[in-house]
Amino acid sequence: MPLPLYLLAVAVFAMGTSEFMLAGLVPDIATNLNVSVGAAGLLTSAFAAGMIVGAPLMAALARRWPARASLLGFVLVFAVTHVVGALTTSFTILLVTRVLAALANAGFLAVALTTAATLVATDQKGRALAVLLAGTTVATIVGVPGGAVLGTLISWRATFWAIALLCLPAAVGVIKGIPARIDTTSQGTAPASSLRREIAQLAMPRLLLVMLLGALVNAATFATFTFLAPIVTDTAGLRGLWVSVALVIFGVGSFTGVTIAGRLSDQRPHIVIAIGGPLLLLGWVALAALATQPVALLLLVFVQGTLSFAVGSTLITRVLYEAAAAPTMGGSYATAALNIGAAGGPVVAAITLGADAGDLGPVWVSALLVAIALLIALPLRRVVTPRAGQAAR
Repeated sequence: MPLPLYLLAVAVFAMGTSEFMLAGLVPDIATNLNVSVGAAGLLTSAFAAGMIVGAPLMAALARRWPARASLLGFVLVFAVTHVVGALTTSFTILLVTRVLAALANAGFLAVALTTAATLVATDQKGRALAVLLAGTTVATIVGVPGGAVLGTLISWRATFWAIALLCLPAAVGVIKGIPARIDTTSQGTAPASSLRREIAQLAMPRLLLVMLLGALVNAATFATFTFLAPIVTDTAGLRGLWVSVALVIFGVGSFTGVTIAGRLSDQRPHIVIAIGGPLLLLGWVALAALATQPVALLLLVFVQGTLSFAVGSTLITRVLYEAAAAPTMGGSYATAALNIGAAGGPVVAAITLGADAGDLGPVWVSALLVAIALLIALPLRRVVTPRAGQAAR
């Protein structure tokens, strides 16, 4: 894999830390800003909603811009929103900063995915995606738990300051690592006409189905991940610092899953879906049943991190393949699919808090969402199987 791809992953690490860090900060934010835990959890949904809207919008706006300029601009805007978030005492303003940060993150990721596709061979999109997502998984291993520790020892605001500082080396990486001559907007056709044709790809049934499956699996991941802290402390009875341990374990699992998917998702996605999908469903059920047992909980957190990211990243890779005729917008479709799930999962999970299921309501939501995905995917498994032309390449 080319060096610029890894430098993009550095920026994805900084942004991924921000996207996931609220899983360990929700209780503290709720207390400090005088809102409920469910309302604080909606900060994750607000971020994901901004990603959904921002992915296609920012990708369309950035089509005429050189990739390096676009990526640098998005990183700097992302940093500013975190400075404002660290300073505000208003939950509403914090919510707005999360949406704005998401727009910048969406633009960066959409352009980065498109740029990554130009840096590798046409049949290595899965491996390129795995490198970028590795930045996110490393964020869950190092950045998110580190943020949780900062939040526990100092305050949640210290974590926002840390994210703003992380953006500085990310910006340097973009400047130094991405050649100025890379311009992913140049496709040899008129930009307006090309944009219409690329948007028209969304009418393709195969593309829509794979996006739906990716969104469902990611919704299941975020439904539980967003509310992991109360499960660790209240259900399992562990101390607050164990939230960071659980996040590290989940991150190690997610990195393992992305690595597996990177090796299989280009040519053998059906293997990952057929085996990983049912195991993912059984894992969520097991986690709901055994969450009161600390050892079992932590083990299952690792397993579910591995399975969630293996299955989820494989489906998102299929989005890139199915959107091959949309070279500048395909990355935004993949980003939107990821974040439709990230927005919807916590919303549904928040509704279950305080119900009969208590803190485990989000876990049962995760199981239900994966079950729905399997009911769709198994009869239509050809959707996640490479076409003859792709297999030949």
